[in-house]
Amino acid sequence: MLGLYFSGTGNSKYCIEKFLQEYDPKAEAFSIEEEELPKKMEQHKELVFSYPVQFSNLPKIVRDFVNQHQQIWRGKRIFVIATMGLFSGDGAGILARMLQQYGAVITGGLHLKMPDSISDEKALKRPIEENRLLVANAGKKAAEAARNTRKGTPPQDGIGPFCHLAGLFGQRLYFYNRTKHYTDKLKIDSSSCIGCGQCAAVCPMKNITVVDGSAKSGDQCTMCYRCISRCPQQCITLLGKRVVEQCRLERYL
Repeated sequence: MLGLYFSGTGNSKYCIEKFLQEYDPKAEAFSIEEEELPKKMEQHKELVFSYPVQFSNLPKIVRDFVNQHQQIWRGKRIFVIATMGLFSGDGAGILARMLQQYGAVITGGLHLKMPDSISDEKALKRPIEENRLLVANAGKKAAEAARNTRKGTPPQDGIGPFCHLAGLFGQRLYFYNRTKHYTDKLKIDSSSCIGCGQCAAVCPMKNITVVDGSAKSGDQCTMCYRCISRCPQQCITLLGKRVVEQCRLERYL
């Protein structure tokens, strides 16, 4: 088995690693940003794909990756892991259906509740101990799912027509445009920016550059919140007006 993932603040990477540790300790997981990943995927029949749900939908970067490599998916047996801050009816199902269109066989799905990664909104913020418990429970659930998958009874979270309706009417129908395109709404306060370049270094879209000692953003943000959770000056925002909490996974381990 080979693991592939997209992870903003570390949630989805953590969960796929916990799954693979139990399923096959020799199996490796790679970010979809790695250039050599498509070649590795061609060498494996079984895949597990982990990613964060955004507004009950796929991050744009994940959708583009799937479309760009559509020839690889045919005949692959794929288990889908979706991480989320709140309930998502078909978080795993939205990717499962897309992969099935390209000939993949979906073996199951897993929903894992993790700390919210939206750093500039108060709505889903929890005490740090509660987030630590979420992470611990997600790790246990991922390991249990791996054991059941190995036995031939993988979980089916988010798979099926009722889950599809729950996801559609839960958020996706109302917020579809949030993830349909990359966004140009990332804001960097130039008066606070020190030009350290940490945001540019972690951006998966190469959407941030440092010019004349200050970071500048473009119009290709995939809303992963890496830069916002990394900035030492907390001078980057996206959905909100100020950073409430920097939500990197290591805070909760």
